[in-house]
Amino acid sequence: MNWLRQFGKYILMLGVVFSRPNRWRFYWKQSLIEIEQIGINSLPIVALMSAFMGAVIALQTASSMESPLLPEYTVGYITQSSTILEFSPTIISLILAGKVGSNVASEIGTMRVTEQIDALEIMGVNSLNFLVLPKITAALVFFPVLVVFSMALSMFGGWLALLFSDLTTTEIYILGIRSFFNPFHITYALSKTLIFGFLIVSIASFYGYYVKGGSLDVGKASTQAVVTSSVAILIANFILTQLMLLS
Repeated sequence: MNWLRQFGKYILMLGVVFSRPNRWRFYWKQSLIEIEQIGINSLPIVALMSAFMGAVIALQTASSMESPLLPEYTVGYITQSSTILEFSPTIISLILAGKVGSNVASEIGTMRVTEQIDALEIMGVNSLNFLVLPKITAALVFFPVLVVFSMALSMFGGWLALLFSDLTTTEIYILGIRSFFNPFHITYALSKTLIFGFLIVSIASFYGYYVKGGSLDVGKASTQAVVTSSVAILIANFILTQLMLLS
Protein backbone atom coordinates (compact mmCIF):
# COMPACT_ATOMS: atom_id res chain seq x y z
CA MET A 1 0.00 0.00 0.00
CA ASN A 2 3.00 2.27 -0.42
CA TRP A 3 1.43 3.86 -3.50
CA LEU A 4 -1.65 4.80 -1.45
CA ARG A 5 0.51 6.57 1.14
CA GLN A 6 2.36 8.35 -1.65
CA PHE A 7 -0.93 9.47 -3.19
CA GLY A 8 -2.14 10.81 0.16
CA LYS A 9 1.13 12.68 0.60
CA TYR A 10 0.75 14.09 -2.93
CA ILE A 11 -2.77 15.38 -2.14
CA LEU A 12 -1.54 17.00 1.08
CA MET A 13 1.27 18.65 -0.87
CA LEU A 14 -1.22 20.15 -3.32
CA GLY A 15 -3.19 21.62 -0.42
CA VAL A 16 -0.08 23.49 0.69
CA VAL A 17 0.92 24.48 -2.85
CA PHE A 18 -2.40 26.20 -3.56
CA SER A 19 -2.31 28.40 -0.47
CA ARG A 20 -2.27 32.16 -0.96
CA PRO A 21 1.19 33.48 -1.99
CA ASN A 22 2.79 35.82 0.53
CA ARG A 23 4.26 38.08 -2.13
CA TRP A 24 2.13 38.38 -5.27
CA ARG A 25 4.72 40.50 -7.05
CA PHE A 26 7.36 37.80 -6.76
CA TYR A 27 4.82 35.11 -7.68
CA TRP A 28 3.94 36.79 -11.00
CA LYS A 29 7.60 37.51 -11.74
CA GLN A 30 8.57 33.90 -11.07
CA SER A 31 5.64 32.65 -13.14
CA LEU A 32 6.95 34.58 -16.16
CA ILE A 33 10.39 33.05 -15.65
CA GLU A 34 8.86 29.57 -15.48
CA ILE A 35 6.83 30.23 -18.66
CA GLU A 36 10.12 30.82 -20.45
CA GLN A 37 11.84 27.76 -18.94
CA ILE A 38 8.93 25.33 -19.16
CA GLY A 39 7.08 26.62 -22.20
CA ILE A 40 9.17 28.72 -24.58
CA ASN A 41 12.24 26.49 -24.25
CA SER A 42 10.06 23.52 -25.27
CA LEU A 43 9.08 25.07 -28.61
CA PRO A 44 11.96 23.56 -30.65
CA ILE A 45 11.28 19.94 -29.65
CA VAL A 46 7.51 20.43 -30.08
CA ALA A 47 8.03 21.96 -33.53
CA LEU A 48 10.35 19.16 -34.66
CA MET A 49 8.13 16.34 -33.43
CA SER A 50 4.92 17.92 -34.75
CA ALA A 51 6.18 18.60 -38.26
CA PHE A 52 7.61 15.12 -38.80
CA MET A 53 4.73 13.26 -37.14
CA GLY A 54 2.20 15.19 -39.25
CA ALA A 55 4.20 14.27 -42.35
CA VAL A 56 4.31 10.59 -41.34
CA ILE A 57 0.56 10.45 -40.60
CA ALA A 58 -0.25 12.02 -43.97
CA LEU A 59 2.11 9.78 -45.94
CA GLN A 60 0.95 6.58 -44.19
CA THR A 61 -2.69 7.48 -44.79
CA ALA A 62 -2.07 8.30 -48.45
CA SER A 63 -0.15 5.06 -49.02
CA SER A 64 -2.99 3.02 -47.47
CA MET A 65 -5.77 4.51 -49.59
CA GLU A 66 -6.28 1.64 -52.04
CA SER A 67 -10.09 1.57 -51.99
CA PRO A 68 -11.73 3.64 -54.76
CA LEU A 69 -14.68 4.20 -52.41
CA LEU A 70 -12.60 6.55 -50.23
CA PRO A 71 -12.71 10.19 -51.32
CA GLU A 72 -9.42 11.89 -52.08
CA TYR A 73 -9.79 14.31 -49.19
CA THR A 74 -9.61 11.44 -46.67
CA VAL A 75 -5.87 12.08 -46.19
CA GLY A 76 -6.48 15.61 -44.97
CA TYR A 77 -9.36 14.53 -42.75
CA ILE A 78 -7.38 11.72 -41.09
CA THR A 79 -4.41 14.04 -40.52
CA GLN A 80 -6.69 16.67 -38.98
CA SER A 81 -8.62 14.32 -36.70
CA SER A 82 -5.54 12.32 -35.59
CA THR A 83 -3.62 15.49 -34.81
CA ILE A 84 -6.36 17.26 -32.87
CA LEU A 85 -7.81 14.30 -30.98
CA GLU A 86 -4.70 12.40 -29.96
CA PHE A 87 -1.30 13.33 -31.33
CA SER A 88 -0.93 16.96 -30.26
CA PRO A 89 -2.53 16.79 -26.78
CA THR A 90 -1.36 13.32 -25.72
CA ILE A 91 1.87 12.44 -27.54
CA ILE A 92 3.30 15.94 -27.14
CA SER A 93 2.39 15.84 -23.43
CA LEU A 94 4.25 12.53 -23.07
CA ILE A 95 7.29 14.12 -24.70
CA LEU A 96 7.01 17.12 -22.38
CA ALA A 97 6.74 14.75 -19.42
CA GLY A 98 10.26 13.63 -20.28
CA LYS A 99 11.68 17.08 -20.90
CA VAL A 100 9.81 19.31 -18.44
CA GLY A 101 9.17 16.67 -15.77
CA SER A 102 12.80 15.65 -15.47
CA ASN A 103 13.95 19.28 -15.34
CA VAL A 104 11.46 20.21 -12.62
CA ALA A 105 12.23 17.15 -10.51
CA SER A 106 15.99 17.69 -10.87
CA GLU A 107 15.78 21.40 -10.04
CA ILE A 108 13.70 20.97 -6.89
CA GLY A 109 15.52 17.79 -5.89
CA THR A 110 18.87 19.55 -6.12
CA MET A 111 17.53 22.34 -3.91
CA ARG A 112 16.42 19.71 -1.40
CA VAL A 113 19.72 17.82 -1.16
CA THR A 114 21.74 21.08 -1.02
CA GLU A 115 19.50 22.25 1.87
CA GLN A 116 18.24 25.34 0.03
CA ILE A 117 14.66 24.31 0.79
CA ASP A 118 15.55 23.94 4.48
CA ALA A 119 16.93 27.48 4.40
CA LEU A 120 13.63 28.77 2.95
CA GLU A 121 11.69 26.99 5.69
CA ILE A 122 13.94 28.51 8.38
CA MET A 123 13.19 31.97 6.96
CA GLY A 124 9.47 31.26 7.33
CA VAL A 125 8.80 30.87 3.60
CA ASN A 126 6.17 28.39 2.39
CA SER A 127 8.65 26.53 0.20
CA LEU A 128 6.05 24.43 -1.64
CA ASN A 129 3.99 27.47 -2.57
CA PHE A 130 7.14 29.45 -3.34
CA LEU A 131 8.68 26.84 -5.66
CA VAL A 132 5.84 24.81 -7.14
CA LEU A 133 2.89 27.17 -7.70
CA PRO A 134 4.66 29.35 -10.34
CA LYS A 135 5.63 26.18 -12.24
CA ILE A 136 2.05 24.89 -12.25
CA THR A 137 0.79 28.30 -13.36
CA ALA A 138 3.32 28.37 -16.21
CA ALA A 139 2.24 24.89 -17.35
CA LEU A 140 -1.46 25.77 -17.28
CA VAL A 141 -0.83 28.99 -19.21
CA PHE A 142 1.62 27.81 -21.88
CA PHE A 143 0.91 24.10 -22.46
CA PRO A 144 -2.30 24.90 -24.43
CA VAL A 145 -0.24 27.34 -26.54
CA LEU A 146 2.26 24.56 -27.28
CA VAL A 147 -0.53 22.17 -28.28
CA VAL A 148 -2.22 24.67 -30.62
CA PHE A 149 1.19 25.35 -32.16
CA SER A 150 1.69 21.59 -32.51
CA MET A 151 -1.68 21.14 -34.23
CA ALA A 152 -0.93 23.82 -36.81
CA LEU A 153 2.60 22.62 -37.49
CA SER A 154 1.56 18.97 -37.73
CA MET A 155 -1.02 19.71 -40.42
CA PHE A 156 1.48 21.96 -42.18
CA GLY A 157 4.06 19.15 -42.11
CA GLY A 158 1.50 16.77 -43.58
CA TRP A 159 0.79 19.23 -46.39
CA LEU A 160 4.49 19.61 -47.20
CA ALA A 161 5.06 15.85 -47.26
CA LEU A 162 2.12 15.26 -49.60
CA LEU A 163 3.10 18.17 -51.81
CA PHE A 164 6.68 17.00 -52.27
CA SER A 165 5.52 13.41 -52.79
CA ASP A 166 2.94 14.52 -55.35
CA LEU A 167 0.28 12.36 -53.68
CA THR A 168 -2.45 15.01 -53.60
CA THR A 169 -3.09 18.68 -54.31
CA THR A 170 -3.24 21.56 -51.86
CA GLU A 171 -6.95 22.13 -52.58
CA ILE A 172 -7.89 18.51 -51.82
CA TYR A 173 -5.76 18.44 -48.65
CA ILE A 174 -7.33 21.63 -47.31
CA LEU A 175 -10.79 20.29 -48.18
CA GLY A 176 -10.01 17.22 -46.08
CA ILE A 177 -8.83 19.33 -43.15
CA ARG A 178 -12.05 21.35 -43.26
CA SER A 179 -14.34 18.35 -43.78
CA PHE A 180 -16.39 17.19 -40.78
CA PHE A 181 -14.47 19.57 -38.49
CA ASN A 182 -15.93 19.55 -34.98
CA PRO A 183 -15.01 22.60 -32.83
CA PHE A 184 -15.65 20.53 -29.69
CA HIS A 185 -12.59 18.47 -30.52
CA ILE A 186 -10.45 21.56 -29.91
CA THR A 187 -12.13 22.04 -26.53
CA TYR A 188 -11.55 18.37 -25.74
CA ALA A 189 -7.86 18.56 -26.73
CA LEU A 190 -7.15 21.73 -24.75
CA SER A 191 -9.00 20.40 -21.69
CA LYS A 192 -6.81 17.31 -21.76
CA THR A 193 -3.73 19.47 -22.17
CA LEU A 194 -4.50 21.50 -19.05
CA ILE A 195 -4.87 18.36 -16.96
CA PHE A 196 -1.77 16.75 -18.46
CA GLY A 197 0.30 19.89 -17.82
CA PHE A 198 -0.86 19.98 -14.21
CA LEU A 199 -0.03 16.29 -13.71
CA ILE A 200 3.44 16.63 -15.24
CA VAL A 201 4.56 19.57 -13.12
CA SER A 202 2.87 18.57 -9.86
CA ILE A 203 4.12 14.97 -9.96
CA ALA A 204 7.65 16.07 -10.87
CA SER A 205 7.61 18.62 -8.06
CA PHE A 206 6.42 15.96 -5.62
CA TYR A 207 9.29 13.60 -6.41
CA GLY A 208 11.83 16.41 -6.39
CA TYR A 209 10.61 17.98 -3.15
CA TYR A 210 10.58 14.77 -1.11
CA VAL A 211 13.82 13.28 -2.42
CA LYS A 212 16.31 12.07 0.19
CA GLY A 213 20.02 11.42 -0.18
CA GLY A 214 22.44 12.89 -2.70
CA SER A 215 22.82 13.58 -6.39
CA LEU A 216 22.29 9.92 -7.32
CA ASP A 217 18.92 9.97 -5.58
CA VAL A 218 17.97 13.15 -7.46
CA GLY A 219 18.55 11.27 -10.71
CA LYS A 220 16.39 8.38 -9.52
CA ALA A 221 13.65 10.80 -8.45
CA SER A 222 13.77 12.43 -11.88
CA THR A 223 13.31 9.06 -13.58
CA GLN A 224 10.44 8.15 -11.25
CA ALA A 225 8.78 11.50 -11.98
CA VAL A 226 8.89 10.92 -15.74
CA VAL A 227 7.56 7.36 -15.49
CA THR A 228 4.79 8.22 -13.03
CA SER A 229 3.62 11.31 -14.91
CA SER A 230 3.58 9.34 -18.18
CA VAL A 231 1.41 6.64 -16.62
CA ALA A 232 -0.84 9.30 -15.07
CA ILE A 233 -1.26 10.95 -18.50
CA LEU A 234 -2.30 7.65 -20.11
CA ILE A 235 -4.83 6.91 -17.36
CA ALA A 236 -6.21 10.46 -17.43
CA ASN A 237 -6.43 10.30 -21.23
CA PHE A 238 -8.58 7.17 -21.04
CA ILE A 239 -10.87 8.65 -18.36
CA LEU A 240 -11.27 12.00 -20.14
CA THR A 241 -12.05 10.29 -23.44
CA GLN A 242 -14.77 8.28 -21.74
CA LEU A 243 -16.24 11.35 -20.04
CA MET A 244 -15.98 13.91 -22.84
CA LEU A 245 -16.30 11.97 -26.10
CA LEU A 246 -18.29 8.86 -25.27
CA SER A 247 -20.71 10.08 -22.62
